Amino acid sequence: MTSLTLRLEHYLAIRRSLGYDLSFSERVLRRFTAYADAEVADHITVDLFLRWKEHFGSANNNTWSSRLGMVRVFATWLQGIDPRTEIPPAGLVSRKLVRPRPYIYTDDQIAEIVTQAARLPSSYGIRGWTCSTLFGLIAITGLRVSEAIGLDDPDVDLDEAVLTVRRGKNGKSRFVPITKDAVDRLRAYRAERNRILGPSPSPFFLRDSGQRPTDWCARYNFAHVCQRIGLRSHQRSISTAPVHAFTI
Repeated sequence: MTSLTLRLEHYLAIRRSLGYDLSFSERVLRRFTAYADAEVADHITVDLFLRWKEHFGSANNNTWSSRLGMVRVFATWLQGIDPRTEIPPAGLVSRKLVRPRPYIYTDDQIAEIVTQAARLPSSYGIRGWTCSTLFGLIAITGLRVSEAIGLDDPDVDLDEAVLTVRRGKNGKSRFVPITKDAVDRLRAYRAERNRILGPSPSPFFLRDSGQRPTDWCARYNFAHVCQRIGLRSHQRSISTAPVHAFTI
């Protein structure tokens, strides 16, 4: 019997090789397969998903609809390997589409976010440098979070003052010009990053571990900073809070 967690490892490896960012769906699917393994279930069924939903904890239908979508994609792939696999129907969890009202940050709020992010503590001190530079770059360029953290060191050409986004929406690449002030800040970050962790062979932004920040990591730190300066309620969970796009 091959466990669903082992099947998941194969699935994730294939999807990553095709360029997909799975930082969020991986966490959800790992919890799903861990539950399945605990139940000694080696294939996906509708009933297994519903039992997991009952066990997993409270969440609204929109959240569960998103989780259902992730399991459905995994099950669709798995069905080609194991014909016993049932693909849960798309309407198994109903959802109500509510487009959130965008929040427009003022220049002063953005400056406060960047300043507070620079004070975030960490073992080697790189967390504050990374978060403040990352948030500031998103603010002045309009990059998506995934695009910013996906930058590799060669993608940041400070001599030509241009960024190369290789993993944009729908897999498209593009060039993003940046200002002299941005060049100066990115150059200072690169120098400090290299001083603390050594030259990066690939990711431009790094964590203390020497790894590229994940989408969740960026969102967590952004929500944490916004709480500290009073832009976000402490009652709201910072582990699931999204990062709103900066708008100037």
